[in-house]
Amino acid sequence: MRVMWLGTYDRDYPRPRVLIAGLRAQGVEVVEHHRPVWERRRDKTAGLRPLPLAGSAVRFAGAWAGLAVAGLRERPVDAVVAGYLAQPDVLPAWCVARARRVPLVADMMISLADTLGGDRGMAGRPAAAALAGIDRATLRLADLVLADTAAGADWLARRFGVDRARIAVVPVGAEPGRFPLSPPPGGPPTVLFYGKLAPLHGVDTVLRAARAPGVPPVRLIGDGQLGPWLEGELARDRPAGLTWERWVPYEALGAEVAAAAICLGVFGTSDKAARVVPNKVWQAMAAGRAIVTADTPGVREVLEDGVSALLVPAGDAPALAAALARLGADPALRERLGAAAHAVYLRRGAPPAAASALLQALTPLISTR
Repeated sequence: MRVMWLGTYDRDYPRPRVLIAGLRAQGVEVVEHHRPVWERRRDKTAGLRPLPLAGSAVRFAGAWAGLAVAGLRERPVDAVVAGYLAQPDVLPAWCVARARRVPLVADMMISLADTLGGDRGMAGRPAAAALAGIDRATLRLADLVLADTAAGADWLARRFGVDRARIAVVPVGAEPGRFPLSPPPGGPPTVLFYGKLAPLHGVDTVLRAARAPGVPPVRLIGDGQLGPWLEGELARDRPAGLTWERWVPYEALGAEVAAAAICLGVFGTSDKAARVVPNKVWQAMAAGRAIVTADTPGVREVLEDGVSALLVPAGDAPALAAALARLGADPALRERLGAAAHAVYLRRGAPPAAASALLQALTPLISTR
């Protein structure tokens, strides 16, 4: 099988690398035709202002002037993939796929309308309606759409009125080279939370839990939409032992995870937060770390409370504090949960495992063609 990844997908994001590496490990030949457009900003939402957005649109048009030619000149392929985030690329990628008479796969995972208009609250009603139109077009044009959880796939099918059978569940996974299995760190336990500080992450819940007695020291890494709020909260009442680093390169995150005894997921109370299993949870699983995250339908597809993680109600700071204090005092429990989480990662989130889920959905389409 020969597959072409085509578009302006974000190479800074782990998702394309996980799937491409997994397919290659399965014996699939993957060719890439990529032009950078979105990688210039750490916080992608900062590019939504009119002037940066206009600049991105110009770069996007220029990128696709070359991508279309490269995609059509490429040797025969069995499928075209518009990588995550697929929505901007889906229409020109569809034109290339149709010209080549092969299926188009859209690695969509999230809804732009749900993310920017719902979870982040950054788009007004007219903009959210336009984003919903882009989401709907992506779902209708692609022969196969990728979501990362069954909860997310079910929601997309209901929200946009498409056949659920056209949406495949392909876990986010993690890169084992970046997040290798590592022994538990020595010394007093510490807690790690990192992310882009979007509302979905529930950093307010983490901060309230960190103030409770008996909770191990917490290290926060990241910046973004809630960065100014967090800065004000720390100036007002900084929990003892809490440190905040605004930015750590992706290449250094593996060392941060290895140095932590406990890793946190997301604790937001939005509908979107209930449907995801974020990168950092899979990365902690790959490293064999004890995980605490919100008890949601998406997470329950992967992790089991008390077996492979400790799950707490979303937004419940006292429950999170109690789980962290329990883990901080019980190294044997941390080791057992980390080992069980890593075993799940190997079955579901290692690159070959994630790619297998994609192949299972794609192979029948190719055979039909």
